[in-house]
Parts: sequence; C-alpha cells; structure tokens
Amino acid sequence: MEFGPELFMLIAIIGLALIFDYINGFHDAANAIATLVATKVMTPRVAVLFGAVFNFAGALMSTEVAATIGKGLVDASSISMDMVLCALIGGITWNLLTWWWGLPSSSSHALIGSLLGATFFASNEGHTHISWNTVLDKIILPMFTSPLAGFFFGFLIMGLLTWMVFRVHLHRINWTFGKLQIVSAMMMALSHGNNDAQKSMGIIALALLTFSKMPGVHFPSWFFEQGEGFHVPLWVIMSCASMIALGTLSGGWKIIHTLGNKMLKLQPIHGFAAETTASGIILVASHFGIPLSTTHVITSSIMGVGATKRISAVKWGIVGNILWAWVLTIPLTFLFSGALMCVVNWLKVTFN
Repeated sequence: MEFGPELFMLIAIIGLALIFDYINGFHDAANAIATLVATKVMTPRVAVLFGAVFNFAGALMSTEVAATIGKGLVDASSISMDMVLCALIGGITWNLLTWWWGLPSSSSHALIGSLLGATFFASNEGHTHISWNTVLDKIILPMFTSPLAGFFFGFLIMGLLTWMVFRVHLHRINWTFGKLQIVSAMMMALSHGNNDAQKSMGIIALALLTFSKMPGVHFPSWFFEQGEGFHVPLWVIMSCASMIALGTLSGGWKIIHTLGNKMLKLQPIHGFAAETTASGIILVASHFGIPLSTTHVITSSIMGVGATKRISAVKWGIVGNILWAWVLTIPLTFLFSGALMCVVNWLKVTFN
C-alpha cells in the first residue's frame, strides 16, 4: 500500500473523527452529569469521572447506530474521502460554536447535517445518493418525537413520584433519591456513550470502506477485513470509546451550568426522574439504530419534570435559546459542509 494523498486523507479523517468524538464528550458531558452536579449528589470532579467511565462502557455495547450513520443515510458507494472530511469539519465547527455559546445543541445532528450537506453538494446527482426515507424515519421524525416523549414521560414519572412521596419528610426524600440518582445517572451515561460514540465509529468505518475500494489497497485483517461490506473494526470501537470518555473528563462546564442550574432548580428526585426518562428513551432508540440526540432528550425530560412543579418553574427564555439551536443545527451544518464541498470541487477543477 503506497503512502499517497488518499492515505494521508484517511489518516486525517480518522484523526478528525476522534477529535469530534472527544468534543462530543465534553460538549455532551452535561447530558449525563448535569443533574448530579446541580443536585449536589456528587462534586463536579467525581461526577465527571463517573460519567467518563460509564460513557466508555456504553460505547462498547453495540454498533447499530454506527451502521445507520455509515450506510443507512447515504449511499456508501458514492462517498469520497473529501466528502467525509467536509462532513467532519462541519460537525466539529458547529460543536465548538455551540459549546462556546453554552448551548446544549445536538452533536449527532451536527454530524448528520454535515454528512448530508457534503453528499448533496458533491455532484449534480448528490441528492440521489441520500436515502431520504431513512433520513425522515430515523432523523427528522425522532428529532421531533423524542423531545416530546422526554417531556411527556418526564412529566408523567415526576407526577407519579410526587404522589408516592407526598407524605414523606423532605430530608428522607432527598437522601433516598440522592442514592437512586447515582443509578439513574449511570444509565444515562451508558445510554449516552452507547448512542453518541457510535456516530464517530460510523464515520471512520465509512472512510475505511471507501478507502478499501481504491486500487492497490490492502489492509491488515485486524485493521479492516475487506469483502464483508460495512462493519466497525474492534480498534475503531475501542478508540471512539476512549475518546468520548476522555472528552467527558474535560468537563463541558458551560453547558452543565445551563442544564443543571439555569433551566430549573433541581432536587435529587427531579434528577432521578429526568435521567430515568431520558436513558430509557435513548437505549430503546440505540437498539433500533436511531442516532438520537441525547441532548434533546435529557433537556426535554428536565423540562417535563420541572413542569410538574408549575409551568413558570422552567425558565422558558433559556429554553427558547436551546430550541433555536435545535432547529438550526441540521440546516446550518448542511449548508456549511455543502459550501465546503463546493469549495473542494472548485479547487479540484482549478488545479487539476
């Protein structure tokens, strides 16, 4: 195998995908641990370590979401290395911008929007290489239904818990649910690692599949087994699991502050209800290969939990800013990565 420009591009893609995974870890760390910190069940340092460990474990659980990213949304045979590169740059740029603004937007939708945009603008036939039915079924519909489910079940579970502990002393409630929240946060971190780390796995596996079809390319069997179609090698799974865990260790304190303090003043019982709701929805979605936004689900679950106190308990001004980030993520990353793809195509025509 020659060390040509294609190989260097593959190396760059793998590096950027792992960087995206790392950024995903600190950008979405709040998904699993914000309520632990806000309710003072754990100190920030312990909560971050706790989240990192279970994010790593969750990333090892399955690869159904990776398959959706790598082969379900776009025609893998039409993908080129520069398209994957543009998709990663688009996703990373959006993640860094929303992290800087402290907005809990979706890393998943940033990467998906970027991949769709790069594919659409790669050629005049780009729109034919996108599986629009899959995009509708596994991206667009869940984008709307999962927050609604989070709000509804968060409201329902919190209402049930409130009825159950109506006559129990507040101190005992806080002590009991402080312990239970450790379990619910563990499930939240597992579900986050299981769903989110697979996005980078899917991108790397897609790049490997694209590169393996080039003439004269022969991978070692441990690196990529040719002739078996799309799959995720073990080293990719372990690398992505490690990077999302390291990213979680880096914190993401701005978003933790938004989710854990600005939106709603949380007690342990609220954290338990929100995490139980969100982790259940995300684990079900992962089982069916749906690349869900863990950010959307936990945020809407917190909203639903807060609404049981009174509607005004949720700070709807903050919620409005978050909703704008949700709505704009896919279209803006679609256009940004599409613009990058157009620049790449222009450079090819100009210098070839």
